[in-house]
Amino acid sequence: MIDHEIFLDHDRLQRLGMVEAIWGENKSCEQISCILQSFAVANQLALVTRVTPSKASKLLHSFKHAEYHPQCSCLTLGSPILIDPSFGKVIIVSGGTSDVSVASEAALSLRLHGVQTELVMDVGVAGLHRLLKNLKKIEDATVVIACAGMEGALPTVLAGLVPQPVIGLPVSVGYGVGHGGNAALNGMLSSCSPGLLVVNIDNGYGAAMAALRIVKAHKYSN
Repeated sequence: MIDHEIFLDHDRLQRLGMVEAIWGENKSCEQISCILQSFAVANQLALVTRVTPSKASKLLHSFKHAEYHPQCSCLTLGSPILIDPSFGKVIIVSGGTSDVSVASEAALSLRLHGVQTELVMDVGVAGLHRLLKNLKKIEDATVVIACAGMEGALPTVLAGLVPQPVIGLPVSVGYGVGHGGNAALNGMLSSCSPGLLVVNIDNGYGAAMAALRIVKAHKYSN
């Protein structure tokens, strides 16, 4: 039973152009259902992050038009905003396959807002030739999101190679001192590549919203 009123930011999409993300990890199915019902009544798109398959199964039973995205553990309700070609493309670069969940959360969050995305996987600095092979494709992006765990060097390398805004997205992949993504986060914050932006560990949605602000500014300044 929910013992307090839930206040939702239904004006965020109009005010900021961003869909409010619902953190699903620490919420019960009942709480998420209540929130989704509120979004449905308001006829607004809803995005729930960190949803386990068992929670998703129960929620999909109640919300027939919802969709579960298992690769990034997200659930959506409502139609995404149509892709706007004038935003250009956000390319999401990943050091390894272990980063796919966080990278996919960023990609889904952007597509829901009408931004075209492309994933470029497994181009970590341990095999720098893989990154250089894909550099031309990456240079066509409006914004680049670079996901990396371990020491988190990929965003620094990219920010030294391409002129576009690069958003570093540290991932909680690693062991020893790299456990939990702290080494990656600290490495990105200590980057010697000027202008590198960094978000919190595993915050795919946050990286996506930073990219969204940039592509919108780019669109409206032209």
